[in-house]
Amino acid sequence: MIGLGNFGSTVANELQRFGNHVIGIDISESRVANHASMLSQAMIVDARDDAALREAGLGECAIGVVAMGGDLEASILAAMNLKLIGVPKVWAKASSKTHHRILSKLGVDRIIHPEVEVGQHIAQVLHNPLVRDYVSLGNGFHVVNFRVPESLEGKSLKDLPHTKKFDLRCIGVMRGTEFVGDDGADCRLEHEDRLLLLGHRKNLRSFAGSL
Repeated sequence: MIGLGNFGSTVANELQRFGNHVIGIDISESRVANHASMLSQAMIVDARDDAALREAGLGECAIGVVAMGGDLEASILAAMNLKLIGVPKVWAKASSKTHHRILSKLGVDRIIHPEVEVGQHIAQVLHNPLVRDYVSLGNGFHVVNFRVPESLEGKSLKDLPHTKKFDLRCIGVMRGTEFVGDDGADCRLEHEDRLLLLGHRKNLRSFAGSL
């Protein structure tokens, strides 16, 4: 993890918590000191120097993440150097469209816009109060967690119009922490159940609007 600011340190600490071997890199002595006890390794290294990265052992890592977005030059050089020393996959945070284009030209495998992505996520949830959360699966498909409104209380899951009218698939109904049914199940909905639906965003939005 190159850059141990708010974004980089959060990702690094979570990866470490999941059981991964994580090396944290930053030029700030205080940031490295703050995370030294949490990560497998934390080192003061200038990522603009490919020899320093190689000496720090980053060439042996499976994935490198460039987490700083504010310093455009440092971000670009860090991404380029990770590629140069042979890191198989490189992810990088971008702060602008121009930054994104440059990282893309360097062959970065995945470019992240955390503020934009989180903002879009929050807007989707705020837009419809029945949407508790959602996950993008790619190719236009999403799984959405709907809160069942009072208008659907007592109705059978198999009688809902989500399949025929909206081309959606129910992959589960959660009642508290209990899984109580999916498509085809003889399940009657209760207020505050959570309906997990899979489908295209347009159809999911139309279904939400119909409620």
